Amino acid sequence: MRLPPKLKAPYGDSLKIMFSAGEVSGDVHGASLAREIRKLSPETELIGFGGDLMASAGVRLFKNFKDYNIMGVLEVVKNIQKIFRLLNELTEFVRTEKPDMLVLIDYPDFNWRLAKRVKELGVKVFSYIPPSAWAWRKGRAVDCAKIADEFVAIFPFETKVYEEAGANISFLGNPLVDTVKPSMTQEQARTHFNFNIEDHVILLMPGSRKQEINMLLQPMLDAAKILSVDQPKTKFFLPLAAGVDKVKIHSAIQSSGVEITTISENRYDLMSIADAAMATSGTVVLEAALLNLPCVVLYKMAKLNYCIARLFVHIDYFCLPNILLNKNILPELLQDGVKPTIIADEVSRLYRGQAHREEVVIELQEACSKLGQPGAAKRIAQKILTAAEK
Repeated sequence: MRLPPKLKAPYGDSLKIMFSAGEVSGDVHGASLAREIRKLSPETELIGFGGDLMASAGVRLFKNFKDYNIMGVLEVVKNIQKIFRLLNELTEFVRTEKPDMLVLIDYPDFNWRLAKRVKELGVKVFSYIPPSAWAWRKGRAVDCAKIADEFVAIFPFETKVYEEAGANISFLGNPLVDTVKPSMTQEQARTHFNFNIEDHVILLMPGSRKQEINMLLQPMLDAAKILSVDQPKTKFFLPLAAGVDKVKIHSAIQSSGVEITTISENRYDLMSIADAAMATSGTVVLEAALLNLPCVVLYKMAKLNYCIARLFVHIDYFCLPNILLNKNILPELLQDGVKPTIIADEVSRLYRGQAHREEVVIELQEACSKLGQPGAAKRIAQKILTAAEK
């Protein structure tokens, strides 16, 4: 007997969708999509490669990426056997599970190798957060367009190079607009974190990857030591990213001689009331922008990796708010520019009460206005379900 139209499942009752996300930011996006897909189509089975957030959102993980979080040429070479073993295992997982669609979430160098194999198995491929062909290796857009059935970008400037390559790509907004919100009022947050309205608060955000922390945590700690002398009413906090080596970070903090409080929860509440942050370039800088938090943006890598990157990457800015407006809103310190004295000097210009800080916040709000309207995760989830059922 046929169900009445109002009871009929909009996306069928037997879809199986696989995600592949290999780092923390992809885990955040994957979890957001998983929650929306489960709301729209509760019968859809979600499987794949990801992190704890995706697992908590209902994705049955075959592997957790925390054992494979690798960046940099030398690091990849050292772990090449481990990476290809994972690639083989995921390929066999696809062969066994027979998903209707593979959704790639960023993590391009690994994910597109997997996508090529999966396509040969007759599985549809959906690219969410495609490779940054707008910034470097533009030819990748052509190669990717031959593999993926559909693309969704999370920044408006990403679509042009893929459209020119013949890809079916759209920009539906950025899900961070919905998810990056404090859960407390500013007064509640100050009480929770135990400081007064007249206190200055500076955050240290060295990233989630081992290489980022190795390169950037110590300069941040040294800059904090300078600021603690110049600005004695400053309190320092370090939000711990998921999966980081907490013992190593606490050891480095203890050796620094600076009082720094680490937190694992209510990160957005803390960011919403802080003066400024020292931050590794990446998603966290955009999260900060959405919370009106100015950052001094740092990026440093091994010398060999940097020399290779200089040959291929041709962009004027490397942090997302600056790219969105194509202007220098936030200070960017790259490679040899990552020095404690320079970091401290730039942070001091962003303390509350500084006219420069207020100007920066206005620019950040303009940059964030380009991220689209709320509800992006739901729109993207609908597109994934529709594409999977075609």
